[in-house]
Amino acid sequence: MEAHEAFMGMALQEAEAAALEGETPVGAVVVCEGAVVARAHNLRETADDPTAHAELIAVREAAHRLGRWRLTDCTVYVTLEPCPMCAGALVNARIGELVYGAPDPKAGAVGTLYDLASDERLNHRFDVIPGVRAEESSKLLKDFFAELRVNAEAAAPEAR
Repeated sequence: MEAHEAFMGMALQEAEAAALEGETPVGAVVVCEGAVVARAHNLRETADDPTAHAELIAVREAAHRLGRWRLTDCTVYVTLEPCPMCAGALVNARIGELVYGAPDPKAGAVGTLYDLASDERLNHRFDVIPGVRAEESSKLLKDFFAELRVNAEAAAPEAR
């Protein structure tokens, strides 16, 4: 569990970097055979790309660096439970394991709303370890959105 917490710490660093860039603070790390092969954070706003989620970017980079698309010996660490798009990509990448921080009650697709990780109708399933450093992951998201609301209110003209 110590290794999971340490690698999730790296994902949290990525999430913090995302927040500093005005991106939703989600970070991801891909680890193969105990070594980090990719790190990423959300870039949807920066790239004007709805698919630029942290885990997708990290999985693409890992596949590129490893020279293969099958990542069966890899673990993906992400600070927020993956959405359906990302969970589907993890199935297609044949990842071995997913470790995530905070659950996503609005879009979680590996246990909260859907469970693509263990759906027997799909051609691949992977292990999921939820809740690693969940409080920190959740706090980053809550603080980010609270600050957005405050800034939006401050920028809005007063109603008269």
